Amino acid sequence: MFPKKLQEGDTIAIVAPAKGIEKQFIDFAVKCIEENGFKALVSKNCLGQSNYFSGTIGERSKDLQWAIDNDEVKAILCARGGYGCIQIVDRVSWAGFLDEPKWLLGFSDVTVFHQHLAKIGAPSIHSTMPLNFESNSKEALHSLFLSLKNEDLNYEWKTECENSTGEVSGKVIGGNLTVLAGLIGTKHQPDYQNTILFLEDVGEHLYAIDRHFYQLSKAGVLDQIRGLIIGDFSAVKDTEIPFGSDLQGLIKAHFAYHDIPIAFDFPAGHLNDNRALIFGKSAKFIVQEKNAELIYQ
Repeated sequence: MFPKKLQEGDTIAIVAPAKGIEKQFIDFAVKCIEENGFKALVSKNCLGQSNYFSGTIGERSKDLQWAIDNDEVKAILCARGGYGCIQIVDRVSWAGFLDEPKWLLGFSDVTVFHQHLAKIGAPSIHSTMPLNFESNSKEALHSLFLSLKNEDLNYEWKTECENSTGEVSGKVIGGNLTVLAGLIGTKHQPDYQNTILFLEDVGEHLYAIDRHFYQLSKAGVLDQIRGLIIGDFSAVKDTEIPFGSDLQGLIKAHFAYHDIPIAFDFPAGHLNDNRALIFGKSAKFIVQEKNAELIYQ
């Protein structure tokens, strides 16, 4: 069951479930939300500080629960990532997402919530967050509000890497590779069967990325997916003695015996042009050698 599309005047709640965030970023996000015709509500502890975090585990849990249970709130926008979502995912009752679904938005560490919601059959939106609003491209912000309004959200992009060609359909799923890999084998791991998997990451060594792909492979995930979208892998590192492969070659090596379409360079992840993706919604995925399309159905 999909959340209702947002109408002008609907309320978007901003919560900070992980790292602390400064007031200037929230103020800018509130202004942006209001300029797009919506009302913004900021949670009680959104601007709090408890060491690294925006609040204690209890405070962050209460804020998220407040947003889930508040009938006025139609969408929940996470303020930033960092680390902390895994600490509160089990302290929150997600039943409201099944009874009266609403959108939850964010990326990076928010992948914890995306994976859990996919597990219980609730859609969500992988999107930019208030921390990045001021530096985001117009296209990134536009795609966020388009996804909330349930308007056409289709993409066509060119790639610098050589893709693996093909055409498939399936529900889009995924998020940050490191966070996602850390949930493999847990109760938060969703069903990857017949899905189109999106992955992004930041600041990881090539060997660590390779390790995560081995984890997905040995858990059977790479056998189950129909297609793979590679987003932005920012600031990839190599070791002093080189790993021996670039990112593209590393990833393709894991699909030597899996003939599925793979498209690189999708504009989403830890970059300014961070386009929104609707997780849990079916799409057609068309991949040619140097370009690709994702068409939501």
